[in-house]
Amino acid sequence: MKITELLTEATVTMTVSGSGKTEAIGELAKLLDGAGKLADVQRFMEAVLRREDQGTTGIGDGIAIPHAKSSAVKEAAIAFGKSEKGVDFASLDGKPVHLIFMIAAPEGADNQHLEALSRLSELLMKKEVREGLMKASSPDEVLEVIGRYEEERNEGKKDPGKNREFIVAVTACPTGIAHTYMAADALKTKAEEMGVDIKVETNGSAGAQNVLTREEIERAKAVIVAADTMVDMERFKGKHVIRTAVAEGIRRPEELIRRALLQDAPVYEGEKRKADETGAEQGKTGVYKHLMNGVSNMLPFVVGGGILIAISFLFGYKAADPNDPSYHPLAEALMTIGGGNAFGLMVPVLAGFIAMSIADRPGFAPGMVGGMMATSGGAGFLGGIIAGFLGGYITAGLKKGLAGMPKSLDGIKTILLYPLLGIAATGFLMLYVINKPVGALNSAITDWLSGLGTGNAVLLGIVLGLMMAFDMGGPVNKAAYVFGTGLIANGVYEPMAAVMAAGMVPPLGIALATYLFKNKFTKAERDAGNANIIMGLSFITEGAIPFAAADPLRVIPSIMAGSAVAGALSMLFHIGLRAPHGGVFVVWLVEGSKILYLAAILAGSIVTALLLGLLKKPVEPAGKQ
Repeated sequence: MKITELLTEATVTMTVSGSGKTEAIGELAKLLDGAGKLADVQRFMEAVLRREDQGTTGIGDGIAIPHAKSSAVKEAAIAFGKSEKGVDFASLDGKPVHLIFMIAAPEGADNQHLEALSRLSELLMKKEVREGLMKASSPDEVLEVIGRYEEERNEGKKDPGKNREFIVAVTACPTGIAHTYMAADALKTKAEEMGVDIKVETNGSAGAQNVLTREEIERAKAVIVAADTMVDMERFKGKHVIRTAVAEGIRRPEELIRRALLQDAPVYEGEKRKADETGAEQGKTGVYKHLMNGVSNMLPFVVGGGILIAISFLFGYKAADPNDPSYHPLAEALMTIGGGNAFGLMVPVLAGFIAMSIADRPGFAPGMVGGMMATSGGAGFLGGIIAGFLGGYITAGLKKGLAGMPKSLDGIKTILLYPLLGIAATGFLMLYVINKPVGALNSAITDWLSGLGTGNAVLLGIVLGLMMAFDMGGPVNKAAYVFGTGLIANGVYEPMAAVMAAGMVPPLGIALATYLFKNKFTKAERDAGNANIIMGLSFITEGAIPFAAADPLRVIPSIMAGSAVAGALSMLFHIGLRAPHGGVFVVWLVEGSKILYLAAILAGSIVTALLLGLLKKPVEPAGKQ
């Protein structure tokens, strides 16, 4: 499918009038809607803006490629808008955007559509294409420029030179529509200019394309991984691997290629390597990575089960009991599904996926069985964590110990020996060593938390609030979140509510500050403040990160103070929450006063906003920005 089949006269405008990102996106969305490409223009706009919240699509050189894949799109299409005065898109190079291509992909977008989008991003890497589009004065001329260079591209690429150096790369972004292909094309274009052969695998929304073969990886001098999502890394063992964000593949392809040619990167030795990793990479490996793998896979059971339990309570707290006067069969069904089954699986799933993260698939069964034993033996959430690590490391040890067996017996190891020995060893340790002491500790913690006096409860809320805001989605934040989630399994719900309230405050407080103290924020920051309202209401604490990165000494203490206030008030008001998710979506599920819970969140947000207004210095007047 050609680009000009997706980009038509009806979806081209030469006069984008809005000066801000949201206005420009709105104009192009209405253009697509007028051309009959959308089923719901508002829903599509929301999808595009959600993508912008993950990171700007202003890629530099005066170009932006906002995009979304949504059921609100009836037919794949591209809209083009030109702005003479420029649009503030918070671009990667900080410059205004003049050329905007909006990509609308339906939920069922096929490979042809994605290949056309890839060709578009490749064409936009060429300076002569950008200059041609800037000079164009009509939709016809825009289509002529795109069509002419697309035909030139289709004439074919040169065969890889036998004597040229060869590297490979992988690109991937969260949505897998634009940045994935833009980074790939930037690398390919720059490699061609430098006389280097390159093959780039794209992990897009349609799956991996142009997949690297084992022979190509072996032949490559180095590997570039420009990705913001998980990539299969084990195939790169023994190769020099440069790991970076997908945006760096777009912005700095030449630097990445030069580093690859110089082999200016550590040799990848698998997920167990330690000494040669950067601090950022270490944070995503080892114990933390394994625990987060378990928690992330457990959450659907806790969220779904917790909300079903909360709904059952709407019929009455004892409505699920057939012997109670308030009994209702639907309440019993909801409690059976949510409490008896979804909640019953949460600890085994946690343990199973921790073990699987450590020892791959052979670790899953020992971890799962260990988690079941933790549940039945009273060791609960803490026991499940221990069971996961036991099952994983025992299986990893078995894999090493049995590595000397003949290759012909590999099938027997996977089907018989790993599950038999792994389940037995994990089970015996859980039964005779772990369950009793951990069960006693679990009960003691639960009793202590259930009997907290007002002062200690408020103190716990303060600590949880400080942790939630300290690194905004990092390990400390996740530790507080896991603490609250684990207590749900033990029947203690107040800390979870405090965690959720505290996690909403940083983005909400910053958003409020951008309205109350406009002279303390740049225009780009004020625009980002609007997005923070949505992120705060959706419990996306990470919305505060750009502000904290730009001014950490003022922003981080301000958001920590506000989150501490929210956490403390939530505990003071004895608010409980059975679902480990925050945001306005679950406020109606809290146990206790919903008004007081909202008041706690609002109070924390106000504290953050006032501190930011007090601590931050004024920026240049709006007229000079």
